[in-house]
Amino acid sequence: MTTSMNRPIFVVGCQRSGTTLLRLMLDSHPRISCGPETKFLFDFADLAERTRLYGLPDEYWNRKIADFFDSFQTDYARARGKVRWAAKTPRYALLLDFIDDLFPTCQIVHVIRDGRDVVASHRHRWGYASGLKAVVKWPRYIHTVRRFAETLPAQRYHEVRYEALVTDPEAVMRRLLDFLGEPWDSAVLEHDKAPHDVNEKYAAFTSSRREASTGEALVYRSRVGGHKKEMGPLVRALFRFQGTRTLRELGYVKTRASSSDRA
Repeated sequence: MTTSMNRPIFVVGCQRSGTTLLRLMLDSHPRISCGPETKFLFDFADLAERTRLYGLPDEYWNRKIADFFDSFQTDYARARGKVRWAAKTPRYALLLDFIDDLFPTCQIVHVIRDGRDVVASHRHRWGYASGLKAVVKWPRYIHTVRRFAETLPAQRYHEVRYEALVTDPEAVMRRLLDFLGEPWDSAVLEHDKAPHDVNEKYAAFTSSRREASTGEALVYRSRVGGHKKEMGPLVRALFRFQGTRTLRELGYVKTRASSSDRA
């Protein structure tokens, strides 16, 4: 049994989709603690699989794992004067069935960004090979999460579009907090004023990115449409083949008109 009075929150999405920005905004709320990425639930999922040899039921191991994960998240939240915890790890998008077994009342927040910008951001941050891999990774993450979401009631799954978040952060955060059942607090719009546990490398990166954004607001918009300059012809061609269908499903590009529409 988890000890949190409120439901856990899991923030997921393909890397470079804005999950860290959303994490910091949620972490600025006076009631919500959203700490650094954990990642190790994948190890626990593997542990649960291997320990079946002991003959104990899955429910036993799920309870042990959930109690451990909840206990340190709850202690961390309480130490910061918060009453509810959120966990942000993009890769947990691929582990939602296991997470649902651990926390059957959790709420899942899926951050979605234009796949072309996701690919361009992978290339810019981690190199050309990473950009190529992201061509396949982005649609896989989107489809995996959305397929799982179809099994959940509406009150447990919510999508946040990165482009809307940076264009109108207050409207997006109001809707998100309403979904989470949390009161509105303008602190989420000023995440730079709240203390967060982030590594120095990330702090330096965001500082340099903000300086290059020509004096934009704290939640800057300059990365929207970045693929137009940074994607490159080969990556663009590969993505057109691999990702266009998903772009259409998400409304990032228009659906091709039928022959009757064109007549």
